Amino acid sequence: QEQLIESGGDSVQAGDSLKLTCAPAPRPFGTSVMGWFRQAPGSERQFVASIAWRTGRTYYSNSALGRFTISRDAIKNTLYLQMSNLKPEDTAVYYCAADISWPIENPRSDREYEIWGQGTQVTVSA
Repeated sequence: QEQLIESGGDSVQAGDSLKLTCAPAPRPFGTSVMGWFRQAPGSERQFVASIAWRTGRTYYSNSALGRFTISRDAIKNTLYLQMSNLKPEDTAVYYCAADISWPIENPRSDREYEIWGQGTQVTVSA
Protein backbone atom coordinates (compact mmCIF):
# COMPACT_ATOMS: atom_id res chain seq x y z
CA GLN A 1 0.00 0.00 0.00
CA GLU A 2 1.36 3.36 -0.98
CA GLN A 3 2.17 5.64 1.91
CA LEU A 4 3.43 9.16 2.25
CA ILE A 5 5.70 10.13 5.10
CA GLU A 6 5.99 13.73 6.26
CA SER A 7 8.86 15.12 8.30
CA GLY A 8 10.24 18.46 9.41
CA GLY A 9 7.54 19.58 11.82
CA ASP A 10 8.77 21.34 14.95
CA SER A 11 8.00 23.90 17.64
CA VAL A 12 9.30 27.33 16.64
CA GLN A 13 8.90 31.00 17.40
CA ALA A 14 6.92 33.47 15.34
CA GLY A 15 9.02 34.71 12.44
CA ASP A 16 11.01 31.49 12.17
CA SER A 17 11.20 29.22 9.15
CA LEU A 18 10.63 25.51 8.68
CA LYS A 19 10.92 23.12 5.76
CA LEU A 20 8.58 20.16 5.55
CA THR A 21 9.39 17.10 3.48
CA CYS A 22 7.13 14.40 2.07
CA ALA A 23 8.37 11.21 0.47
CA PRO A 24 8.10 9.19 -1.58
CA ALA A 25 5.80 10.45 -4.28
CA PRO A 26 3.68 7.47 -5.31
CA ARG A 27 3.89 6.32 -8.90
CA PRO A 28 6.20 9.18 -9.94
CA PHE A 29 5.20 8.80 -13.56
CA GLY A 30 1.54 8.61 -12.65
CA THR A 31 1.18 11.32 -10.02
CA SER A 32 -0.79 14.28 -11.27
CA VAL A 33 -0.56 16.67 -8.34
CA MET A 34 0.72 16.71 -4.77
CA GLY A 35 -0.29 19.08 -2.05
CA TRP A 36 -0.04 20.19 1.53
CA PHE A 37 -3.01 20.61 3.80
CA ARG A 38 -3.21 21.47 7.48
CA GLN A 39 -5.63 20.99 10.30
CA ALA A 40 -5.69 22.89 13.57
CA PRO A 41 -7.53 21.53 16.61
CA GLY A 42 -11.26 22.05 16.27
CA SER A 43 -10.94 23.20 12.67
CA GLU A 44 -11.55 21.65 9.29
CA ARG A 45 -8.69 20.54 7.10
CA GLN A 46 -7.42 23.49 5.10
CA PHE A 47 -5.61 23.72 1.77
CA VAL A 48 -2.11 25.20 1.93
CA ALA A 49 -0.37 24.62 -1.40
CA SER A 50 -0.12 22.15 -4.24
CA ILE A 51 2.04 21.48 -7.27
CA ALA A 52 1.38 19.73 -10.56
CA TRP A 53 3.98 16.99 -10.63
CA ARG A 54 4.85 17.09 -14.31
CA THR A 55 4.69 20.83 -15.05
CA GLY A 56 5.59 22.29 -11.66
CA ARG A 57 2.63 24.65 -11.72
CA THR A 58 1.89 25.77 -8.19
CA TYR A 59 -1.24 26.74 -6.30
CA TYR A 60 -1.38 28.55 -2.95
CA SER A 61 -3.91 29.54 -0.37
CA ASN A 62 -4.13 33.23 0.43
CA SER A 63 -2.52 32.63 3.82
CA ALA A 64 0.42 30.79 2.27
CA LEU A 65 1.04 33.06 -0.69
CA GLY A 66 4.20 35.06 -0.24
CA ARG A 67 5.37 33.16 2.84
CA PHE A 68 5.36 29.47 1.80
CA THR A 69 6.95 27.84 -1.21
CA ILE A 70 6.01 24.39 -2.47
CA SER A 71 8.48 22.49 -4.61
CA ARG A 72 9.30 18.99 -5.73
CA ASP A 73 12.38 17.02 -6.63
CA ALA A 74 11.31 14.73 -9.43
CA ILE A 75 14.54 12.73 -9.21
CA LYS A 76 14.15 12.04 -5.49
CA ASN A 77 10.36 11.83 -5.75
CA THR A 78 10.12 14.21 -2.82
CA LEU A 79 7.78 17.08 -2.05
CA TYR A 80 8.75 20.10 0.04
CA LEU A 81 7.07 23.00 1.76
CA GLN A 82 9.37 25.86 2.75
CA MET A 83 7.61 28.01 5.31
CA SER A 84 8.92 31.44 6.28
CA ASN A 85 7.77 34.16 8.64
CA LEU A 86 5.67 31.66 10.55
CA LYS A 87 2.78 32.93 12.62
CA PRO A 88 0.95 31.39 15.58
CA GLU A 89 -2.06 30.85 13.33
CA ASP A 90 0.07 28.50 11.23
CA THR A 91 0.02 26.04 14.12
CA ALA A 92 -1.51 22.79 12.86
CA VAL A 93 -0.83 19.26 11.77
CA TYR A 94 0.44 19.43 8.20
CA TYR A 95 -0.50 16.65 5.81
CA CYS A 96 0.99 15.67 2.50
CA ALA A 97 -1.36 14.31 -0.15
CA ALA A 98 -1.06 12.84 -3.62
CA ASP A 99 -3.48 12.64 -6.52
CA ILE A 100 -2.85 9.68 -8.82
CA SER A 101 -5.84 10.23 -11.08
CA TRP A 102 -6.27 12.31 -14.19
CA PRO A 103 -7.19 14.96 -15.10
CA ILE A 104 -6.44 17.47 -12.36
CA GLU A 105 -9.82 18.93 -11.48
CA ASN A 106 -9.35 21.03 -8.37
CA PRO A 107 -5.87 21.00 -6.85
CA ARG A 108 -7.11 23.09 -3.89
CA SER A 109 -9.72 20.56 -2.80
CA ASP A 110 -8.91 17.67 -0.50
CA ARG A 111 -11.35 15.55 -2.53
CA GLU A 112 -8.80 15.64 -5.34
CA TYR A 113 -6.34 13.46 -3.42
CA GLU A 114 -6.36 9.72 -2.85
CA ILE A 115 -3.23 9.13 -0.79
CA TRP A 116 -2.44 10.89 2.48
CA GLY A 117 0.36 10.93 5.01
CA GLN A 118 -0.01 10.72 8.77
CA GLY A 119 0.89 14.37 9.32
CA THR A 120 3.61 16.33 11.05
CA GLN A 121 3.00 18.84 13.84
CA VAL A 122 3.99 22.46 13.41
CA THR A 123 3.67 24.67 16.48
CA VAL A 124 4.40 28.39 16.33
CA SER A 125 4.66 30.37 19.56
CA ALA A 126 4.18 34.11 19.75
